Amino acid sequence: MNRDLPDRIAALRAAIEQARAMPMSASAVINRAEVLELVDAVSTAADGAFTEAAGVVGDRRAVVDAGHAEAAEILRKAQVESDRLVGDSHVYQVAQTRAAEIEESARREAEELRAETDKYVEDKLANFEVVLDRTLDVVRRGRARINDGLVHGLGGDLDEADHAPLPEHLER
Repeated sequence: MNRDLPDRIAALRAAIEQARAMPMSASAVINRAEVLELVDAVSTAADGAFTEAAGVVGDRRAVVDAGHAEAAEILRKAQVESDRLVGDSHVYQVAQTRAAEIEESARREAEELRAETDKYVEDKLANFEVVLDRTLDVVRRGRARINDGLVHGLGGDLDEADHAPLPEHLER
């Protein structure tokens, strides 16, 4: 997860909160260049997080492919061993049993590896989703404050109780 993203969101929030208030209005005057620079920084950080997530998905595929290759190699070795032991029926039966055990073990290992990889990817994507949800919530609240609650149907301070509280590092 891109660790810059929460810091950049906090800087954007601070710029909005520190904006000079308009007299007798809930509106504020912000430095457009500063806020746009901060929005660009958040966008860049989010792009980095997306790139990281794509890398995790790519790594998952490589790990699964490596597991398949390892399983195929184990099966090939088992076949070679089985062919060597064909002469003696008892030894052949033992070899067949062992080959089946190795094949089943390889299949279980591949399934476990796939499940672990899927869980890792799911955890990373879930974290990323939480960061994006929080970012979106902060942006909406910031816009609502700036525009006195007229953006996206959000209310002003009266509706603030309806929203989940901000994480501690994003609070004033």
